[in-house]
Amino acid sequence: MNRGRLASTGTWALAAMLALCLGMPAEAARRDSELEAQLRRHIEVLASDEFEGRQPGTEGEAKTLRYLGKQWFDIGLASGTNDPANEWFAPVTLVAREPAASQAVFSRKGTAIGLPAGSVLMLTSGRRALIRRAPVLFVGKQDIESPARGELAGRVALLLDADRTDGERQNALLAAGAAAVLTVLDGDRTLEGIAARRQRSGYALADENLGGDLEGFVTREGMEALLRGSGATLSGLEARASEPGFVPEMLDFVASLEATTQETTIRTHNLIGKIEGRKPDAGAVLLVAHWDHFGVCAEEPAEDLVCNGAVDNASGVAALTEIARRLMRGPRPDRDIYFLATTAEELGLLGAHAFAENPPVPLDRIVAAINIDSIALAPRGTPLGIVGRGMTALDPEIEKAARSMRRKIVSGDEANEYVKRQDGWALLQHDIPAVMVTSAYGDIKRVERFFEGDYHRPSDDLSRRIELGGAAEDVQFLTGLARWFADADRVSLPPR
Repeated sequence: MNRGRLASTGTWALAAMLALCLGMPAEAARRDSELEAQLRRHIEVLASDEFEGRQPGTEGEAKTLRYLGKQWFDIGLASGTNDPANEWFAPVTLVAREPAASQAVFSRKGTAIGLPAGSVLMLTSGRRALIRRAPVLFVGKQDIESPARGELAGRVALLLDADRTDGERQNALLAAGAAAVLTVLDGDRTLEGIAARRQRSGYALADENLGGDLEGFVTREGMEALLRGSGATLSGLEARASEPGFVPEMLDFVASLEATTQETTIRTHNLIGKIEGRKPDAGAVLLVAHWDHFGVCAEEPAEDLVCNGAVDNASGVAALTEIARRLMRGPRPDRDIYFLATTAEELGLLGAHAFAENPPVPLDRIVAAINIDSIALAPRGTPLGIVGRGMTALDPEIEKAARSMRRKIVSGDEANEYVKRQDGWALLQHDIPAVMVTSAYGDIKRVERFFEGDYHRPSDDLSRRIELGGAAEDVQFLTGLARWFADADRVSLPPR
């Protein structure tokens, strides 16, 4: 061995010793090319066409869970369901409701109003919703406080769209007593696009009581036809809605509206493993990543029909698996560490909700939940972003751990714009302290480009190079962060 190699070896040994003293895994002191290669191997399997896009309730799910289950068993994890009848795979039953029939009839003084064909779409989350001859109340843009319940009861609230798609205004009106909400479309939204979106989002856990809410959309042409002969115009209504002091006003026609759905039951599963801690009474740490994606999501003549979900979220479950491997190699933690691969995240965070509603460990014993989603975006050396910053008491400990591992965290809460789009949000709704800490959100412009590009499209596959430098560093950091929160002497179980 020559002197240059001896010097290089000595430098690495010193760096590794310093890393261990700081509580940082020794491999984090240098680029872990083998870890990047291992992550890629997992992604190549999980995002292959053979796995058919990992759609819940399909053969793609069976292949995905067999692969992950074997990996976790071989690593040495124990089943984490704590249910002898369902080891490893916790059943989750979903109900899918797709729009079926849609009818809308309007009349003025007993005379039916003719509308252009295909200008109204009615939807419900229940099996059937129906109202007859209900008066219509124009509520404008709904920027003001909702009308009183007595003013809305039994009436159709007519709402201007103004290009807003979050549904919060419609839900507020229904909650305030409106018999139905009819939204006038504006901008780029179309009835066809809304129908397609509802077909993807009409899912719920089977034990949820889905309401019979009635929600509709009308094109501008349809709305102008409704107003024809009344003395009012759509542009006039829009102008009045923009005036200071606007108050809702009754229109001179009534509506009979109906919507029905077609119901399908989907049987799917969460995968749960764990490392048993030395002091299980001290609580637990939870690591989460969703395994599901959209399956076959395009139609011929398109050449690529499968949404493979390489970044979203084969990369996340690959990272979850490699974190488990590294934690198993280290000393036994004080606390139990649970590993949760959720189903139906893409259908509304439903697997995470199912876990929280039937947890293997009391929710108030979970010290920290760390979600891992779409991490194969950032290059090595990118600082960490926190999705959920300021929403839990975890931030100070995360910052301490980052300092000890020499990782920079970007300031501010810009990443919180995306908090509702990942499983951590579902856990937060059940009072579980949950965050996502990843280099993928260390540069918001980069993650925005992903959302505007390959996100939820067949192009999110391995036909192009995906970046795993930041993902490998995330695995190293999250391994250390799990150890940090699993140390009962370092982090106490907070009172709830």
